[in-house]
Amino acid sequence: MPRPSAARYSEDPTKPGPFGKLLHDWRSARRRSQLDLALEAEVSARHLSFLETGRAQPSREMVLLLGSVLEVPLRERNVMLNAAGFAPAYRETELSEPAMAEMAAAVRILLERNEPFAAMALDRHWNLVMANEAYLRWLALLLGPAAIAGLVPYHVLPPPRINTVRALFDPAGLRPHVVNWDETARTLLARVRREAALEGDAESKALLADLLRASDLPPSPADTPPNGPQATVIPVEIRAGDSVLRFFTTITTVGAPQDITLAELRIEAFHPADGTTDAVVRAMGAA
Repeated sequence: MPRPSAARYSEDPTKPGPFGKLLHDWRSARRRSQLDLALEAEVSARHLSFLETGRAQPSREMVLLLGSVLEVPLRERNVMLNAAGFAPAYRETELSEPAMAEMAAAVRILLERNEPFAAMALDRHWNLVMANEAYLRWLALLLGPAAIAGLVPYHVLPPPRINTVRALFDPAGLRPHVVNWDETARTLLARVRREAALEGDAESKALLADLLRASDLPPSPADTPPNGPQATVIPVEIRAGDSVLRFFTTITTVGAPQDITLAELRIEAFHPADGTTDAVVRAMGAA
């Protein structure tokens, strides 16, 4: 079957077709010139220009190469392939499916090793996929037992899932319990803003808009580079009764996966930032 031509999608063959527009948009989002991209991808700038305008059609290998160089998320690389007339290259398998049993077990081990401190697995939109006992114990402590009704530690949670950052920004949720909320919120907003720019999907942008409305914090400058440095450690201070417990959180991702679910999975873990917090949380876990 012949591949679709740009003329099928545009009356003017010099205007970008579907793939050309996607390529242009991702290159612009990454703030790369055609020359920069051409040099890194080891293709001619002329050919790259032709791809963007629809005067040339890419091979499957070229789509994958450009997607890799531009660090396009796997989900969006499938979109680029489809726009160029090719089948998707990356599968998406739910963590609860038998084919993912080995990976689900690995996630459980990672979460278990953080006990008695909270840890959870999240998808790319910060929805709770799996949690350890400590995380659910904290949710029940801060929000009441109803907050964890039906949630089982170390099980893949069915949708609809708790969105952890929306819960943090919610005045009726976790927000009143976070002593350094402004600092934590600004750090998370910067991260979600960066993700919305890099991922480019509607749900990420909607999440960012919701958080900005809920935060009452002024937005960052519009020209903040989306691919600039970001905080890898987030300090969080939580009020529990008369005590203020101090943590820092780390976020890790699965390295070089070929499945969209795994590529989008992240593990957030809480660690004690001082001896008092360490002792209090360990005592709570042993109770």
